[in-house]
Amino acid sequence: MEESFKMYVFFSVFLCFAAAIINSTWADFDVIGEQPLSKIAIHKTVLALHDSASIRAYPFVLGSKAEDTQWVTVNLVSPDPSVDDWVGVFSPAKFDSSTCPPVDDPKEQKPYICSSPIKYKYANYSNSNYSKTGKATLKFQLINQRGDFSFALFSGGLSSPKLVAVSNSISFTNPKAPLYPRLAQGKSWDEMTVTWTSGYDISEAIPFVEWGLKGDHKMQSPAGTLTFYQNDMCGSPARTVGWRDPGFIHTSFLKYLWPNFEYTYRIGHLLLNGSYIWGKIYSFKSSPYPGQDSLQRVIIFGDMGKAERDGSNEYSDYQPGSLNTTDQLIRDLSNIDIVFHIGDLTYSNGYLSQWDQFTAQLEPIASTVPYMIGSGNHERDWPNSGSFYDTTDSGGECGVPAETMFYVPTENRAKFWYSTDYGMFHFCIADSEHDWREGSEQYRFIEQCLASVDRQKQPWLIFAAHRVLGYSSDYWYGQEGSFEEPMGRESLQKLWQKYKVDIAFYGHVHNYERTCPIYQNQCVNTEKHHYSGTVNGTIHVVVGGAGSHLSKFSEVIPNWSLYRDYDFGFVKMTAFNHSSLLFEYKKSRDGEVYDSFTITRDYKDVLACVHDGCEATTLAS
Repeated sequence: MEESFKMYVFFSVFLCFAAAIINSTWADFDVIGEQPLSKIAIHKTVLALHDSASIRAYPFVLGSKAEDTQWVTVNLVSPDPSVDDWVGVFSPAKFDSSTCPPVDDPKEQKPYICSSPIKYKYANYSNSNYSKTGKATLKFQLINQRGDFSFALFSGGLSSPKLVAVSNSISFTNPKAPLYPRLAQGKSWDEMTVTWTSGYDISEAIPFVEWGLKGDHKMQSPAGTLTFYQNDMCGSPARTVGWRDPGFIHTSFLKYLWPNFEYTYRIGHLLLNGSYIWGKIYSFKSSPYPGQDSLQRVIIFGDMGKAERDGSNEYSDYQPGSLNTTDQLIRDLSNIDIVFHIGDLTYSNGYLSQWDQFTAQLEPIASTVPYMIGSGNHERDWPNSGSFYDTTDSGGECGVPAETMFYVPTENRAKFWYSTDYGMFHFCIADSEHDWREGSEQYRFIEQCLASVDRQKQPWLIFAAHRVLGYSSDYWYGQEGSFEEPMGRESLQKLWQKYKVDIAFYGHVHNYERTCPIYQNQCVNTEKHHYSGTVNGTIHVVVGGAGSHLSKFSEVIPNWSLYRDYDFGFVKMTAFNHSSLLFEYKKSRDGEVYDSFTITRDYKDVLACVHDGCEATTLAS
């Protein structure tokens, strides 16, 4: 009896330990990098102001020609320079202890600084002789983020910062200006939504969009206004040092659009004094009617993140491919109709300032074509918050910024699954951070989404989720042995097969991989680059290499893995008509195609009976 009890205890402890390791590993294996701002122990800052130290920023006024981005020069002098001196950019400009919340414990000392900088650089970034001369000049690129800015010189490195000098404050001419519009498809094919950020509450100004057919009469549509607060965050750093006021997020619904027409628009605010504040003039092409036969081009990727063009914040190579992917899409924008970013958007991880920087980076793309997003672990996951994975990957954001900053056509934005149509494509976007298993609410949605499409009109059926619910030979998945997210495809593969999903896309793993058409771990087609007729299975694609640090592959190459690439890239799908689809994987560094295949088939091939995907029949006449 005693031996049995000991064995019971041993196995109980072992299973708990294993579960903890698996939960941590599978949720966080894509977090090899570290949010650069999290390296700064800002709450440990001590005052070390020095009369002989100085830091000065100019120009004092930014955006005098209505720019929303401008370069700033910072000159600094230190009497005791060191290689680990660094300069932080703070916004708002005032960041001393007066902005800190009260300390409950009288034994605790109130920190001098309780908010993280929005970016930083080492003092010797472009001045190799700084540690000898004590003099340096740095260049920062700032975006309009609804506040003024100041620069602070620190010694002691990131872990033991000592505040040596603080600069003058600088500001954009209108910090509240409406900026960074993001287009998204509405709940109807003939509706486009425009979301943007400003500093104007509805008590100050009325938000709207002025829009119309290019060259035609313009109309105005009102916008709703949302925001969120510090106590909406689930934990630190989002609720503490990473918090920054997000401003106000406005969304307008442009309805009854004519299919495939070009529209122009501009975002605006009517002030209480009767004057107007305008954004730039943009344009977009409306969506085709569902089933419409026309050239339709779709971009899809995951895990892009953001990066800084001035070189700041990038010492850990956190998202080294992000700008290359962004710039390639901008170059090819005239040949893109819609973009899907399937989770892990900013990697802000609780540092809210990064959301503005992300939307500014996306602005040339998202202001021109619908930018549809999915939810990833770095947007949603937080313990005891309702996420399927009980990890801290969101940095305390628990989905709130993503659900507010971007519009998606869901019934409930806290449940980030939705369907959307684009001409001959039907998309079912799942939320891997909520339960997808059979019997769950999301499982019922996925089946309804797949079952609802008319394949004669929309032959190209696409499934997407952040985590790999299908197949991946990533190193960690290989260690686990099943080459998937644990519990990933067990419930879903019968739905993919029954409803004949063409391609399933995933992020989370930061590389590119394509499978053969597959069902239950078996390739069902021997072709590699051209599929015709009845395909019999779903092609699974990992496309999580859009920007964040890369994930290594397993040394074992499964027989279903047709192409693997350890590089940054994205996928482009082109539907030429109801019978012909081109798939291309492009690298972000040059925009060239490195993997491709085509699908050619007729409607009868979609109707054809396949294993576990046959309609019921009867012998009755």
